[in-house]
Parts: sequence; C-alpha cells; structure tokens
Amino acid sequence: MQKPELLAPAGNMEKLKIAVHYGADAVYLGGQSFGLRNMADNFSLDEMSAALDFCHAKGVKAYLTINSYPRNESLPELEEYLAQIAPLPFDAYIVADPGVVDAVRQMSPGRELHLSTQANTINWRSARFWQQQGIRRVNLAREMSLDNIQETVIKVPEIEFEAFIHGALCISYSGRCLISSMLTGRDANQGECTHPCRWSYHLVEESRPGEYFPVVEDENGTFIFNSRDLCLLEHIPALVSSGVRSLKIEGRMKGINYVASVLRVYRQALDEYLTNPSGWRCRTEWLEELAKLSHRGYTTGFLFGQPRVVGQEYESAYIRSHDFVGVIDEIRDDGALLISVRNRIKAGDLIEFIGPGMRCNTLTLPSFSLLGERGAAVTAEAANPNSQILLTVPFAVEAGDLLRREKVESA
Repeated sequence: MQKPELLAPAGNMEKLKIAVHYGADAVYLGGQSFGLRNMADNFSLDEMSAALDFCHAKGVKAYLTINSYPRNESLPELEEYLAQIAPLPFDAYIVADPGVVDAVRQMSPGRELHLSTQANTINWRSARFWQQQGIRRVNLAREMSLDNIQETVIKVPEIEFEAFIHGALCISYSGRCLISSMLTGRDANQGECTHPCRWSYHLVEESRPGEYFPVVEDENGTFIFNSRDLCLLEHIPALVSSGVRSLKIEGRMKGINYVASVLRVYRQALDEYLTNPSGWRCRTEWLEELAKLSHRGYTTGFLFGQPRVVGQEYESAYIRSHDFVGVIDEIRDDGALLISVRNRIKAGDLIEFIGPGMRCNTLTLPSFSLLGERGAAVTAEAANPNSQILLTVPFAVEAGDLLRREKVESA
C-alpha cells in the first residue's frame, strides 16, 4: 500500500510553519499574482525563498499555485512573474489554464506541473489528455464519485491523482463561479472571490417591495447556496485504496487554528490506517475535534453520488464550539512559555493546549505575566488580542502549539 501525501494550505508564513508542525507532508502556497486566493496574505519572492528553505529542511514539499485564468493583457505580466520565480526550487507548480502551462514550459521547461481542480477534470479521458501534455499530477474535480476516481486511477496509471478531503465546497463546478463578479466586481476566476454563496438571501416579488421571502427547498427543488463543508475523514480507507496519491485540505484563507486542528486529526487517522488497515476505526474523538472548528455542517460531497439535501446547509451562520485564543511562540530557557494572545483571555478560563498527534492538555488559567511594549512583565488577570504573556504549565508543550477555550459570548 502506497502512503498518500497529506497536503495542507499555507496562506502565509505563519500558516506554513503551523502546517509543517502539525504533520503536513506538503504545502501549497500562492505568490502575489496569478493564484486563486488573492485576498490571502500570500508570499513575496523573498518569503517564497524562506518558505522553501524551511520546508525542504523539514523534508516537506512545497507547491506554488498559478491557477488563475489570465486574459491577454495579463500575459506579459505572467511571463515576467514566471521569470522571477524560475530560480526558486518549488517541487511543482499548480496550474489550470493551458496558456499558463504553455508559458511555464517556455520559462521553466523542467518544472513539474500539477493540474488544479479549476481545470474541472471529471473523467479519465480528460486525465489522459493532461497526462499527454506533460502534467505529472491531476487534482480531480470535487464532483467525482469514488467509483469514478477509482476507474480514472486505473485507466491512467502514468500520472498521480489528488483529491480534496476536507474544507469548503463551491456551489459552482469546481470553482468556476460568476456570482462574485456580478455582485461585487471581484472575479473568482482571477483569485478575488468574495464568497457570496455564503451570504444570506431572500426573494422579493416585484409587486411586494419590502416583503422578503426566505430561499428554501423541498423535494421538488434544489437549494443552490450555502453548501456544507467537505469532510471525508470516515472514508480514508476507501480513498487510500482508490490509489489517490495526495489527500488535500482546502483553506488558504483560513486561520492557523483551522490548519492545525484539521491536520492533527487527519495526520493521526491516516497514519493509524497505514499502520493497521484491518483494525482501523474512525475515532469519535477525531470527529469531535473537527466539530470544534468553525464550519457549516459536514457532507461527503459527491463521493457517493449526488449530495442532494444532505449537502445543503439551511442556516447561514457558521457552527463553532471553541474559540482559538493563543499560540506558543517560544519556550524560554526557564521553561516559561511566550504566548501570543489572539482572543481575550482571563484568569479562571479553562484553556486547552493542543499539539500534534492529538496531544491535548487542559489548565484553568492562573494569573500570568503580561509583557509591555519594552518587554517588562507585570502580573495580570486578563490579556487582550495582540498582546504577549508569559506562563508556566505543568505539562509538556512545544512551540507552535495552540490554545483554545470553549466558546463564550464574551470574555
């Protein structure tokens, strides 16, 4: 049995380091141009170089997204961008547009290319076509069923395949949506999606201005907005058995709490399955961990056929049971933890410290040392976001571990 790669999002350097800390085999990141997440922090050329050094020193691969659809007027800028990044030792570029493939072939002839889900590869003939164009790996469309995935892997054994296993789903065919362009002027296919499918909508009848009717569905209709989030944790055995070589987590726009929490679950689940396939069971604690994250309800998407009602979320609000409150930046020589505070905390809060391997410890927060602007420490009972504190805990932790607390209305 081949060990599939666990591929994680890296929206900026902090997220990249968290992804590596929590067990990613590879990360994907975007530059300042030609990716499909322009509103993520993304990476400058210098940051790309530093990211590659960090990843490769840890034995982790790094892929660069160049998966937008540039128009004619953008092609000179694309060529300039490709020339700038050509010396950087990315393990692969992730591309979607045939014109971008052609440009990369001219600028970096030996570069490994992976095909983005934006290319909508939905059948084995499409996969074979891309293989004939020199594509090394194809990220299959989210609309493919497990049976279709298995058939495609068998029919086109010359290349690798990648499948999304967790994260947001788009209401359009593998992301080719025009709603953002129409409502906001920001083009999703140029990396500027404002996610209007996540907004709350009502219908207004022309002769009844001011009367708003909710958009609903029954057995005769299809609800097209507010897709639930993808979660294929329980189906890791089927995905591994299908021959997919990379399991991909969506989320370059999401925070480090999401990256860490999802990775720690899938990392342990995948490793346990590879160690003992016949005895593998999906643990309740893994599902509970994913339920603590901000999400829109979970679905298996199209893996077992058309999702229909179970794939739709009728409430626009996200579900979240816990708040992310801090990250351990450093463990000092005296054992004190230097913690960056991300949400307000106070003495008496019950805090969870989470790390790789599903490591978790709890502590009722005592008084702590709050660092001032010049590094002076004063005893405090509360700390606000963007501050730093010093704290000693009676259990083992690592730099990069996160702190969270059960969600409260105010803290």
